Amino acid sequence: MPVIGADHTSYTVKDMKRSLAFYRDLLGFELINERPQVTNNYFRAIVGLPDSVVHAAELRIPGTSHRLELFEYKYPAGTPQDLTPNNPGSSHVCYLVDDLRALYATVQPQAERYGVQFVSEPVYLDEGPNLGGWSLYMKDPNGILIELFERAPR
Repeated sequence: MPVIGADHTSYTVKDMKRSLAFYRDLLGFELINERPQVTNNYFRAIVGLPDSVVHAAELRIPGTSHRLELFEYKYPAGTPQDLTPNNPGSSHVCYLVDDLRALYATVQPQAERYGVQFVSEPVYLDEGPNLGGWSLYMKDPNGILIELFERAPR
């Protein structure tokens, strides 16, 4: 059977408080559910870590039904990865925005406070299938790559 849809995107984070501040407070995601200590046997079986203890949060991406799931492993603690875009295994998610330059102007001065690192300023897409749009890469407080994308005017 083929894949029929997408339910959520999940990230492992180092510090849930800082990650919630970034996704909820800065980007405007809606917090749906937070579980400070997940120890269910089914969860441990799914992730393959029989003794794991996880702080979990689920957020809704604004204007969509897609959810973002955040896990902070209290036990066992993980090792940060090098998520540079050219490294195999690196990935990113692209969030649509209405006005990238305005959002950048709002977020950039607060970047250090929220642990955000911009890879670039907004870049005008001057060729290709997204001609006329704007895009940038940034890293969340965990180094996870995020693309912010403004579609070309129609």
